[in-house]
Amino acid sequence: MHGLKDFADTLPDYAKDLRLNLSSILSDQLLGDQRKYGLLLACAHGTGHRPLVAAAEAEVDGKLSAEAANAARGAAAVMAMNNVYYRFVHLASNPEYATMPAKLRMNFIGSPGIAKDDFELFSLAVSAMNGCGMCIDSHEKLLKQHGVKPEAIQSAVRIAAVLKAVATVHATL
Repeated sequence: MHGLKDFADTLPDYAKDLRLNLSSILSDQLLGDQRKYGLLLACAHGTGHRPLVAAAEAEVDGKLSAEAANAARGAAAVMAMNNVYYRFVHLASNPEYATMPAKLRMNFIGSPGIAKDDFELFSLAVSAMNGCGMCIDSHEKLLKQHGVKPEAIQSAVRIAAVLKAVATVHATL
């Protein structure tokens, strides 16, 4: 399987901006490789678009530790659940739901196998993709407590935005 650049090259001309943005992300050094490739993998899994997941898995092969790859996949999995639940709690008019225990297993969040700030960044990016304001605020607050700079947070969300757009366009072809 080919990586993300080859995958992006399959997009139509009207999505040229997406190809260019993905190319910029792949060459960007702001985040460092572990964060960048972890975010690419987490966000690809977060889209649920299997061809993009396969391209991202190929892209990160040999560039990301097994622990970081597992944490990226885990962030996407747990956020797929949490973003739905907490978006409901946030958007529901009835404040009672915010006082109730979630009763959802989330053990992976407490023990992701990598540095907490990296995992939180993966989780924030997937939460942004999924549109959960409550989760975005929670992860962003933790990232700030860990000293993660706003530029890194913005870069993570740019990766989420581009991969979500790439998946959306590719799914229509």
